[in-house]
Amino acid sequence: MKTKAIFYHAGCPVCVDAEQGLANSLDKEKYDLEVVHLGEDKGRVSEAEASGVKSVPALVIGESAFHINFGASISDLG
Repeated sequence: MKTKAIFYHAGCPVCVDAEQGLANSLDKEKYDLEVVHLGEDKGRVSEAEASGVKSVPALVIGESAFHINFGASISDLG
């Protein structure tokens, strides 16, 4: 069974680079990756916050949020 992974981003260059890196390196046999562009899907900002996302780009696996570099604060996207 695959583990759900959600990558939240806002479309900035830092986010796009991180998305490409994840898409190429995340083990597709172990993880089911969903990419969420919070700039286009603002309705999911509260979901990201509830998952522990403080800034984007961020990857949420299970109940853990991993922040990758710094593109934008989650509060700037709401």
